[in-house]
Amino acid sequence: MSQINVSNLSFCYDGSYDNIFENVSFSVDTNWKLGLIGRNGKGKTTFLNLLMGKYQYTGVIDSDTSVEYFPYKINENQMCMCAGEFIDEIKPGCELWRVICELSLLGEDAEILYRTFGQLSPGQRTKILLAVLFSGENEFLLIDEPTNHLDSTAREKIKEYLASKSGFILVSHDRELLDFCTDHVLVLNRKSIEVQNGNFSVWWENKQKKDSFAVSENEKHKKEIKKLSQAAYRVSEWADKNETSKIGFDTVKEHDRCISTRAYIGAKTKKMQSRVKNIEKRIGRQIAEKEGLLADIERVKELKLSPVPFYKKTLIYFRNYCFSYTGSGRPVLTDLSFTVERGDRIALHGENGCGKTTVIKKILHGLGIAELSPFEENGTCEISSGLKVSFLSQDTSWLKGSVQDLCDIKGIDRSLFSTILRQLGFERAQFDKNIENYSEGQKKKVLIAARLSEQANIYIWDEPLNYIDIFSRMQIENLIMEYKPTMLFVEHDTMFREKIANKVILL
Repeated sequence: MSQINVSNLSFCYDGSYDNIFENVSFSVDTNWKLGLIGRNGKGKTTFLNLLMGKYQYTGVIDSDTSVEYFPYKINENQMCMCAGEFIDEIKPGCELWRVICELSLLGEDAEILYRTFGQLSPGQRTKILLAVLFSGENEFLLIDEPTNHLDSTAREKIKEYLASKSGFILVSHDRELLDFCTDHVLVLNRKSIEVQNGNFSVWWENKQKKDSFAVSENEKHKKEIKKLSQAAYRVSEWADKNETSKIGFDTVKEHDRCISTRAYIGAKTKKMQSRVKNIEKRIGRQIAEKEGLLADIERVKELKLSPVPFYKKTLIYFRNYCFSYTGSGRPVLTDLSFTVERGDRIALHGENGCGKTTVIKKILHGLGIAELSPFEENGTCEISSGLKVSFLSQDTSWLKGSVQDLCDIKGIDRSLFSTILRQLGFERAQFDKNIENYSEGQKKKVLIAARLSEQANIYIWDEPLNYIDIFSRMQIENLIMEYKPTMLFVEHDTMFREKIANKVILL
C-alpha cells in the first residue's frame, strides 16, 4: 500500500486559453477502488495521462508505484492477429497463463485468445484487454471508460469483475458501475478537487446536502450585506448632514448654539464616519465569506425540446419482419413485431450484434435519409410518409472545424446551438477551439445540441450517452421526462433506460 501525492499541480495544453488544473493538491491511496468523476472536458483523461508522465506540468506528482493504462491501443496489424500473439507487445512481460486465469474470472474461455482480434465482439475485446491489464503485479491501474459500446450482459460481467479487484482509478459516467465498483471518489468539481470516502451515490447525497447548505448560507450573507449597506448609507447621510451644520446657524431658531458648538459637532461627525468605516469592514468580511460558497455547485440548467405531434397515431409498424444482408448467409432480424405510436418511448434492448442498429438503419432507409448495403427482407415494415426524424448517431468521427463551420454546413441557428452547449456545461473558451480538439464527451454533446436544435415527430437516438458526463445525463433524463417526445432509442445505461422507456423491445 502506498500513496500518490499531488501538490500544487497546474497544467494547460499548448495554445489553450484555460488551465485544466490550477494549483491543486490532494492524495489518493493505491489500494483504493477509486472512481474519477467530473464533467466532460474537466480533465479526467488528462489526469490519467499526467500520472503516466505523458505531459509536462508544474507542481509535484509523487508516487513510487508504476501505473498501467486501459484501454490499450490496438493497431491495424494487431487487429488481424490473435490476441495471444501480441499481448506481450501491449504489455511487456505479460504472462499468458495469468491472462487465461483473469479471462476465466470474466466468464470467457481461453479460446478467444486464438481467434482474430478484429472478429471478436466489443465485449470480448474489452475482456481480453482487462485480463491483460490485471495480469500484472504491484501496479496502480488507470481504467478509462471500460463499458462504452458494450451491451448489458458484457457490462454486468465487467461490473462484477471490477468489484472483485482493488488498486485502480475508474473513469466512468455509468452511475450503476461507479456504485458497484468503487469505495472512494476523486471529484473534479467546477473550481476545486475533492477526495471522499464512499461510492457515487454516497458522494451525490453528500453533495446535494452541501450544495443546499451553501445556497442557504449564500442567501443569509446576501441579506446581511443588504442590511449593512442600508445602515452604512443612513449613517453616512447623517454624518454629511451633521458636518454641513458646523458653520452658520440661525440665532433665532437655534438660540442655544454658539461658536464653540462647532467642536462638538465635528467630534460627533468623526464618530459617525468611524461607524461607517466599521460597517464597511463588516460588509467586506461578509462578502469574503460569501465568495466561493457557490463555486462548486453544478448548475444543471433545464434544456428545451421541440417535439411536433404527428398527425397519425401509428408512426412505425413491424410485423413478422425478417432481415438479412445479401450474401451473409444468416438473418440479422427474425420475426420482429412491434409498433411505435405517438408518445411511445421505446428502448431497443439486447446483446451486441442482435440487430438494434439495423432496425434504426432500416427505418432511416425507409425514409430516404440513410443508405443500406444490399439486403433481403420478409414480413411487414411500414413507416408513415412525411415523418420528421431527429437522428442521433454514435459516430463523431466526421466532426471537424469550428462551431460556426458546423452551423453553416448543417443550417443550424448558431445562437440557439451555442446556448444549448452552454447549458450542457461548455465553457465560453471552448467555442474558440476546433471541434476535433474536443474530448469525446464534448463531441457527443455537439451532436446532442444539434439534435435539440431541430423540431421532429420522433427522436431516434443510437447510444446517446456514450462519453456523456453524469450531470448531463441527468439533464437529458429531466428533459425527456418533461417534454415526453416520441422516441426510439438504444442505450445500455440501465438507470437511463429504466427511467425513460415506457416500452422495451428485447431483440
